Amino acid sequence: MPARPELMNEKTLTLCMIVKNEAHNLLKCLDSVRALTPEIVIVDTGSTDATPEFAVSLGATIESFDFTTVDFAAARNRAKALANGRWILVLDADETLDPASVPLIQQLVARNENAGYYFRRVNRLADAEQARKDYVIRLFPNRPEYHYRGRVHETIDDSILAGGGLLLRSGVRIEHDFASDPEARRRKNLWYVGILNQEIAEDPGDSTRLDFLAAEYHQLGMFDAAMEIAERITRMRPRDPQAHLRAGIYHLLHKFDRQKARSDFSEALKLRPGYIQAQSFIDIIDRQEERL
Repeated sequence: MPARPELMNEKTLTLCMIVKNEAHNLLKCLDSVRALTPEIVIVDTGSTDATPEFAVSLGATIESFDFTTVDFAAARNRAKALANGRWILVLDADETLDPASVPLIQQLVARNENAGYYFRRVNRLADAEQARKDYVIRLFPNRPEYHYRGRVHETIDDSILAGGGLLLRSGVRIEHDFASDPEARRRKNLWYVGILNQEIAEDPGDSTRLDFLAAEYHQLGMFDAAMEIAERITRMRPRDPQAHLRAGIYHLLHKFDRQKARSDFSEALKLRPGYIQAQSFIDIIDRQEERL
């Protein structure tokens, strides 16, 4: 049932953002959520352009944040602490909410469930023929026990689950325009790799940081390094079928080791009977071996 307009007021929904030098993106982002009439809270991590002044002119509450030690989770948690709304909506400045998703957010907030909602994010690269899609938690209740973790690739998913909440997929869609400069993306990937390795050294038992590290190495084209991390994840999470699937893909496509890949995919199928992706790769290996 759609939410009544009077339910969507400044006490209901807060848009929380962290920004740095985003004056060129901010208007487009905020325009995309204007129909929700949210409270807008922005934490600035060191802008040297007109971002702070521009944000204030657009009706935002803005606070400077010491980012000497890079910690995106801390900045997000600070924005959340400043929020007055019962619900938190999270966007980055280079993201926009699809107009058709406005009533969907109104409906989710009106339900008032203890749940974090995945949005479908469409990631567009100027030099890529096809957009990449992923799912990210961007709407959740404003509860004090919910907090982000991770200096980079910060997440709130585990905190919501630990607090008794659910993680649910929604039909909400956001558009994300990646930086078009390949060298700028590469520098950012390398920057993230360094920080992730620091986090892993401080807490070697946290395998979730390894997932992000493998992804960074993959984006950099460092497939051997990504494969080593994927193998490490399977040792730390031996009952995770997706971890075995990913290791198998690296062994098949980058190491050309069909025997090892088959073992990985078979383990994934054992852990998750009927795992379509794992079975499809086994079928590929079967066809390859038949041709030999």
